[in-house]
Amino acid sequence: MKETKFGTKSIWAGEKDSLAFGATQVPVVHSVSFGYEDMDEWYEVAIGNKPGHIYGRNTNPTVQAFEEKVRILENAEASTSFSTGMAAISNTLGTLLFPGDRVVSIKDTYGGTNKIFTEFLPKQQIEVMLCDTGDHEAIEREIAKGCKVLYLESPTNPTVKITDIKRMAKAGKSVGATVIVDNTFATPVNQNPIELGADLVIHSATKFLGGHADALGGVVCGSKELVEAVYHYREINGATLDPMAAYLLLRGMKTLKLRVEQQNKNAQEIAEYLKGFELVEGVYYPGLPDHPNHDIAKTQMKGFGGVLSFAVRGGVETVRQFLPQLQFANRAANLGSVETVVGPSRTTSHVECTPAERAAMGIPEGLIRYSAGIEDIEDLKQDLHQAFQAIHTTVQS
Repeated sequence: MKETKFGTKSIWAGEKDSLAFGATQVPVVHSVSFGYEDMDEWYEVAIGNKPGHIYGRNTNPTVQAFEEKVRILENAEASTSFSTGMAAISNTLGTLLFPGDRVVSIKDTYGGTNKIFTEFLPKQQIEVMLCDTGDHEAIEREIAKGCKVLYLESPTNPTVKITDIKRMAKAGKSVGATVIVDNTFATPVNQNPIELGADLVIHSATKFLGGHADALGGVVCGSKELVEAVYHYREINGATLDPMAAYLLLRGMKTLKLRVEQQNKNAQEIAEYLKGFELVEGVYYPGLPDHPNHDIAKTQMKGFGGVLSFAVRGGVETVRQFLPQLQFANRAANLGSVETVVGPSRTTSHVECTPAERAAMGIPEGLIRYSAGIEDIEDLKQDLHQAFQAIHTTVQS
């Protein structure tokens, strides 16, 4: 399907080999085990010499179809899936890192990822260096000191900062590092890190890939050699994607291009619209010309994504008053769904962190993450207008 356009791939890719009984949709295979009459065939499948399935913790037809679809959309050699996005991140790092190794990353990674870097890896005698996001010279200096894994996230969650993936991947590979990019915010619609030099790409499939806030999942794509190593770690540690979740993610991905393109448009308009409100102190979105790395985003992204954030005057108290006023937004710890989702970092992306830790990462307590849905843009803008209007007098006083 190499020459096929993205929208067509998102619908057809990876499904044909999993169809059965003339069905046009991938079946949900709930069977835990898969039987064989021929002992030699069973053995050949078990050791990987022949395609097939043995046990649900290892592989499953429905799950395999999901993995194959993501692999094709990310132009990767191989992929493997997980029960959640954090399982994908933790299992990948667990595969690659050993005591005495050194990781270079950025300060603005997702809160759960940041906890792995600041709390869990140091306990395993793994050195972690977190650099200011966007300070490419500082990251390059740290890479040059020695680096087993270079871990990037672009755009970041929730401040949507941008890292030059191509430049950083080149620096990482110059010292033999494995370059990993969390592509959850961008999605394969907007950005393909492997084409920019990354070795592995991670997604929390729970977010944009599924798109309907009804299934947890994670996925890693990359070279066959690296993915096979990550798969082996996962199959033994057991963070397996459930077949029903895989089916829901597959179904969601059929509309991935349509959803993300609409979310790109909505997020851009909302970001521009928010700049006109007196109570808004700052708007963060890579599609805005005044974003610090707008030019880098333009070179490595086809669209700027469906997530933006904005800081409000009055901090937490304003957030507390403002969010309940919104009529067309779920106040929840999720993003990437067809409905608009909003929330402060203190209860969403960085709930695991203390206020001091969030401040050190440049995340003000009055920051609101806004994941644009696919609603009509005029309704979303009117909703923001009435919400600000409702609290304006109270906040001003």
